[in-house]
Amino acid sequence: MGSERPGSQIVGTGAYTPERILTNTELARLVDTSDEWIQQRTGMRERRIARDDETASDMAYEASKRALDAAGMKASDLDMIVVGTISGDHPMPACAAYLQRKLGVSQIPAFDVSAACAGFLYGMSIADNFIRTGAQKRVLVVGVELLSRILNWQDRVTCVLFGDGAGAAILAPAGDDGRGVLSTRLYTDSSLADSLLIPAGGSREALTAEGLEAKRNKVFMVGSDIFKVAVKNLTAASRDALTAAGLEADAVRWVVPHQANLRIINQVALRLEIPLERFVLNIERYGNTSSASIPLALDEGIRDGRIKPGDTVLMCALGAGISWASALVRM
Repeated sequence: MGSERPGSQIVGTGAYTPERILTNTELARLVDTSDEWIQQRTGMRERRIARDDETASDMAYEASKRALDAAGMKASDLDMIVVGTISGDHPMPACAAYLQRKLGVSQIPAFDVSAACAGFLYGMSIADNFIRTGAQKRVLVVGVELLSRILNWQDRVTCVLFGDGAGAAILAPAGDDGRGVLSTRLYTDSSLADSLLIPAGGSREALTAEGLEAKRNKVFMVGSDIFKVAVKNLTAASRDALTAAGLEADAVRWVVPHQANLRIINQVALRLEIPLERFVLNIERYGNTSSASIPLALDEGIRDGRIKPGDTVLMCALGAGISWASALVRM
């Protein structure tokens, strides 16, 4: 959505990553790869892996607490919870329900959004529109993934890419100073739906003993299919978000992209003609955390002082579906 004036603004952010670090060198002991190959192909050096007793809602809770503290709010102030994830505690109920319980609130709507890597931006757009209509005032949006549990650790295509983590943001009604969500754009192209998926475990393919042995319940990806459309779609979505807000690329102070692959990010920077120095990047340390990657990087940029009040921030992400999204926010 776009508007002449913001309807909502981000009033607090938070992030959480597990303590355990998995390096490229360690991965090279599991599959046929090397630290050099992974860095050249992806820009990643390491990623975080959750503890055995840690769940997605645990990580979401830690990020949410930090976002609430940053916003000067209590959990009881919230009107709604939206969680972007494809790796919740259970297939049913929603991860958001467990997060709600851990936050100690009840009765407010709490639900998940399944848009994979674009999940946080989908959730942010939903929250922004609820606030614009006046239906809700304070919405917690979380992106969280515990991908290490759904990876095939013998598949070099996927296991080197992903990590675990959570990021959160609280949206509330915007003031009169021009700060807030200026535009959001959401897209899906189902023609590539089978290029990034978990094949078994749903109604299309039941999970059988044979399927378990073949790891059909793990992430499968045709990387070349996704790479081909990622640069084009992320660039176009970013331009659409700018056009909707009536701005040009030179108005953007920071870009917070989905941390999927450094080569993709480099190409998006070139096409948007925004220097890479104005991109908030942490892919080297966290890898691809799917729906958590944008809120993780956003929180990092705010807390280390790079992203300041009044800065215009562009966000963009693409993931399974394939679904992609963009947002333009004046912080």
